[in-house]
Amino acid sequence: MTIIKTTYNRRSFLKVSTAAGGGLVLGFNWLTSCTPTPEEVLAMPEEWFRVNAFLKIGDNGMVTILSPNPEIGQNVKTSMPMVVAEELDVDWDMVIVEQAPLDTDAFTRQVAGGSQSIRQGWQSLRMAGATARQLLLAAAAQQWQVPVSELTTDQGVIQHVASGKTIGYGEVASLAATLAVPEEVPLKDPKDFKIIGTSRKNVDGKKIATGEPLFGLDYHKDGMLIAMIVHAPAFGMKIKSLDDLAAKSMPGIRDVFVINTNPERDERMMQTFAFPDMVAVVGNSTWEVMQAKKKLVVEWESASPQESSALHDERLEQLLTERKPEPDRKDGNPDAAFASAVKIVERSYSAPFLAHNPMEPMNFFADVQTDKAELVGPIQTPQSMRKMVADLTGLAEEQISVMMTRQGGGFGRRLYGHFGVEAALISQQVKAPVKLIYTREDDMTYGTYRPAYKVVYRAGLDADNNLVAFHVKGAGTHGSPIFANRFPAGAVDHYLAESFTKPSNISTGAWRAPRSNFIAFAEQSFLDELAEVAGKDPIALRLELFDRAAAAPVGETNDYDPERYAGVLKLVREKSGWGQDMPGVHRGVSAYFCHNTYVAQVVDVVMTNDKPVVQKVWCAVDCGIVVNPDAARNQIEGGIVDGLGHGLFSAMTFEEGRPKHSNFNTYRLIRHAEAPKAIEVFFMDNGLDPTGLGEPSLPPIMAAFANALKKATGERLTNQPFVQETDVLG
Repeated sequence: MTIIKTTYNRRSFLKVSTAAGGGLVLGFNWLTSCTPTPEEVLAMPEEWFRVNAFLKIGDNGMVTILSPNPEIGQNVKTSMPMVVAEELDVDWDMVIVEQAPLDTDAFTRQVAGGSQSIRQGWQSLRMAGATARQLLLAAAAQQWQVPVSELTTDQGVIQHVASGKTIGYGEVASLAATLAVPEEVPLKDPKDFKIIGTSRKNVDGKKIATGEPLFGLDYHKDGMLIAMIVHAPAFGMKIKSLDDLAAKSMPGIRDVFVINTNPERDERMMQTFAFPDMVAVVGNSTWEVMQAKKKLVVEWESASPQESSALHDERLEQLLTERKPEPDRKDGNPDAAFASAVKIVERSYSAPFLAHNPMEPMNFFADVQTDKAELVGPIQTPQSMRKMVADLTGLAEEQISVMMTRQGGGFGRRLYGHFGVEAALISQQVKAPVKLIYTREDDMTYGTYRPAYKVVYRAGLDADNNLVAFHVKGAGTHGSPIFANRFPAGAVDHYLAESFTKPSNISTGAWRAPRSNFIAFAEQSFLDELAEVAGKDPIALRLELFDRAAAAPVGETNDYDPERYAGVLKLVREKSGWGQDMPGVHRGVSAYFCHNTYVAQVVDVVMTNDKPVVQKVWCAVDCGIVVNPDAARNQIEGGIVDGLGHGLFSAMTFEEGRPKHSNFNTYRLIRHAEAPKAIEVFFMDNGLDPTGLGEPSLPPIMAAFANALKKATGERLTNQPFVQETDVLG
């Protein structure tokens, strides 16, 4: 049993009795100390038991958990309440879950990004449930006049074995609400978990399947108008003139006007507000607004140079010919080690810009009034968006409410809340509630794209084919893909990492597993080529390096645990039967660490009619304790399919700053028949605190496939998308 402090500050808990039903409300700030007022607690709807900020138990024992983090399909709306319910020791069938609004007095890090929700909330979520349980036990002990130590709980019922008495949580909730919060509370031993580690269905699953309104596009408020935008056709352009007479005369159109989302032309804002000048069309219905958009006559002029993909690639290539005066990391004497190496292996890799393409295009509802604003929609970073709206509308942040809807995909696209800002500015202009809707074409051509990257790897081997020197140099748009302190740093005596960045007016940002989504492919492909030159088994080579990093690590800052890294490789080797004779099956391996999680994958490829088919993916994962196994597998499988598809087919290209693809008829995504025929997932059972799962399975899959295809065809794929590099995928 683990005993933890209930809080770092006694003010971070608040207990009050609810006005109706005498239920228990426990409030505490998520990972920080900040107390909501009693009035806020009393205003909570009946029968709510709010996670992190408020836990409420109704007098009938029903529990409602208000989940604070945005839900983008990663299942935190189910998994986070599961953690609280576990420590509360309540029957999961008695739990209802609702989405929390943005509340910085009650929560911190209400963000969907970085695969951090469960990891960062783990202890606080457990503390919420454990503290509520302890207060309920204390209330029952006082009512029965027995020591708390003689009481136990089981699925929402308190028991006193000596007397045979039992009582439900709801019957003592009012009394528990009057008691002092204990300084310390016990947490369950993981071996006693009843909910954590068991598969529970998505709490929104039935609503999604039956079409109940959950998503931003579903949101409706009486009297709201529909808005759409027209943005510049190319990066680096602004409005020169606008003829809107025909559009304004269309049926149902209320107004047409220009908005500016970055009036000060702040360079920090330009990366995500790449089209600050745009035309807004507002009307009664989506169809009427779409027709009016077609009648607009907008003349655009250049504000800065328009870049093409070809020119962009040339500049990245040029950067990689340079030598950085101060490298990101340097161990030993790489120059001397390369000079004495018997064999030198060198290879370049590249990847294009990528669109995010969530199935639900960008949208947001805004009702901006003179003294307040209401914002509703799908956003991964609600607090950041609220601040931007406050800055541009002149309202104070406390005058702006933000409610998150369920999101039809995000992948980083909804980290940048420009679409919410646009909705707010449009609502403020027309003095009415507005729902802004992007078409697919708007979404794809007014994107925040995954940066384009290039990297060069070089390795030196001695006469015994041992790795003695390693050099990685990478360049990218608005940032390098290099993680200087990740593997194989720490496993090579002479190591050099250099990174370069290229500015651009093409807007870039986080795309699922930022940077890792490319560099894992390059690194793990290169290690396979290195193993081939050295005459070693690819898994054996990696394990050899991990053994070195574990026994005698080079340097003091290595961002990985070599034993856990090696553990997933050994597990996937065992489960896949690596090394067995499998006629007609060509196998590739890859392993990567990101978002605090270790993943190793083996891909089995067979050639059918001279085309590669991914027969099976074997995947081993070390993410600590798995909260919800079925949901975890869903995350891993989704990342594998997503990563494979983008590596095979996807690219966003630009001509004179203009995105060349505007819909799925030209922007290629993976199709059902191209997905792996089977995916098998295995978890390391180590009892460690959980880490991220939304992103870590995506980065290694591209290299595992490329390594398998090399064995199948003899072709070494180095540039994404692979379909542009090899005929076998055409």
